[in-house]
Amino acid sequence: MRGVPIPKLIAAVIVLTAITSVIMLQPSWNGAQDSTAAHKIDTLLDVMIVLSSFVFSIVMVMLVYAVWRWRARPGDESDGAPIHGNTKLEIAWTVIPTVIVLFGAIYSWVTLSDIEAHDPNRVVVDVYAQQYEWHFNYPEQGTTSRELHVPVDRQIEFRMHSLDVIHSFWVPEWRIKKDVVPGITTRAYITPNVVPHGDLTLVCTELCGFGHATMRAPVVVEASQAAFDQWAASQPPIPASEPKPGETTPKPVRQ
Repeated sequence: MRGVPIPKLIAAVIVLTAITSVIMLQPSWNGAQDSTAAHKIDTLLDVMIVLSSFVFSIVMVMLVYAVWRWRARPGDESDGAPIHGNTKLEIAWTVIPTVIVLFGAIYSWVTLSDIEAHDPNRVVVDVYAQQYEWHFNYPEQGTTSRELHVPVDRQIEFRMHSLDVIHSFWVPEWRIKKDVVPGITTRAYITPNVVPHGDLTLVCTELCGFGHATMRAPVVVEASQAAFDQWAASQPPIPASEPKPGETTPKPVRQ
């Protein structure tokens, strides 16, 4: 490493990291933030973008410098000098990625734990997925609906059940995505904190068959608990034949 301008290379990495980060942080990658988890997840994404820009900058600066510094001169067909290795460099390129990965893992764990903290006053909604539709039961109200309605500013516990194949529950503005797996109950905890100007859309993000792209359901965030209760009272009761949570045995898959 003799003759390598380490301070200049470090400065180049810092400058390139700053430029790349500024460019990559300009777009609103995830759109509107309509839940308490959205800002936390978007901040986590921004941190990962900066760290990725740092790694990208190290690789590109070292690559460009190596190609320029040790390029073969015209007419030089000799072999390169034998290289034994560099212990300090090998330690550096092992420690730096390890620290970055551990930081990302710990930060993600803390964010997930914060997002999934349970509110004892949460609303429970049973979500049923099957090719290629959703329906929703409200056990506290005893009603069912093909539309997902939730009150604003209250945590919702979504208990998810698949009646056939693997699906995936995702409302982009809420950020949280959860697989819906046959034979088991998965859960997501979401607190909508914005009443959007228009309705939201629940989409399936797991390829589940030919009609996958059409597997959507409207999502309405009610402006108050009273408005939600009024809507729930107008819905039909849960059918007696509906599988109870934990009893969702997969049905035969339609071919």
